[in-house]
Amino acid sequence: MENIHILGVDLAKRTFAICGADKNGYVKIRQKLTRPQFQKTLSELPPCIIAMEACGSAHHWGRFAQAVGHEVRLIPAQYVKAFVKRHKNDAIDAKAIVEAASRPSMQTVAVKDENQQAQAMMFRTREMFVRQRTQLINSVRAHLAEYGIVLPQQRRNGRLFAERCRSEFESAPEIVISMIEIYLKQIETVDREVAELDRRIKQGVLRNADARRLQTMPGIGSMSAMAIQAFCPPAQSFRKGRDFAAWLGLVPRQHSTGGKDRLGRITKMGQRDVRKLLIIGAMSVISASERKGHCEDPWLARMLEKRPRMVVAVALANRMARRLWAMMAKEQDYEIQVAA
Repeated sequence: MENIHILGVDLAKRTFAICGADKNGYVKIRQKLTRPQFQKTLSELPPCIIAMEACGSAHHWGRFAQAVGHEVRLIPAQYVKAFVKRHKNDAIDAKAIVEAASRPSMQTVAVKDENQQAQAMMFRTREMFVRQRTQLINSVRAHLAEYGIVLPQQRRNGRLFAERCRSEFESAPEIVISMIEIYLKQIETVDREVAELDRRIKQGVLRNADARRLQTMPGIGSMSAMAIQAFCPPAQSFRKGRDFAAWLGLVPRQHSTGGKDRLGRITKMGQRDVRKLLIIGAMSVISASERKGHCEDPWLARMLEKRPRMVVAVALANRMARRLWAMMAKEQDYEIQVAA
């Protein structure tokens, strides 16, 4: 295995398919390895390029390969698919990964460190609990509606919903009340967990200088700053702000031909968590300007006069993404002079 230049790895839980090629692209080795065998192979292999799809456990193995001296290239799965020939199996996938990694223009994914993945896990855990709380509240409202008890929508505070519910369901049968109590206890438990995760996220943002810098921009709160730190690669991975906005899926989809530009809706092909929070932050900026009765940003004022609010919010989110990239790349706070 001394002549291996690129080692393509098709990741799995227990059985890994590897394909090694030399500098000329000729395949030198094809193997199937167990998890311990794969770890031993990476440790004993001379320094080379380890190529993998950016999927589950890829960042873990990327960190391990970097620790033993290899160069790691994580490639998005949709880019590898174009190099799969005819049928599909683990060996063919590993060979396709080698072909994709050998392209000099291939875009790769930066390997995340353990702290960044831990932040992403905290964010996703909170999102899952919020969805579960909404699901439980909707179930309670649906069950009580069968007995003529219609409750208002209340999703942000589980404790207030439980208090309102207990004051309304006294006329329901005893077994219904006992079942609803089980729901309410679960809602209150999830509500406490969400509040605790919110507190930990805010504390983590306060300890992070980069996250504090991002919050100097209007529309960026602690949740958005933490999501950007957890999910976004370093700013140096992008050449300019538009590339960062395109990575988030905030640029128009193109179907241009014959020299005629045809632009459609945004691609939505990037990181959906950060994209959603940026649009929510843009909507908060628009709502704040409407409450004031005037808009300090002339560009935003002109857009609101001509376009619907949601269209303006997406355009403002694109603008915010470009400015966020500049703030991260230059390590500067938000300082935009408002035109007189």
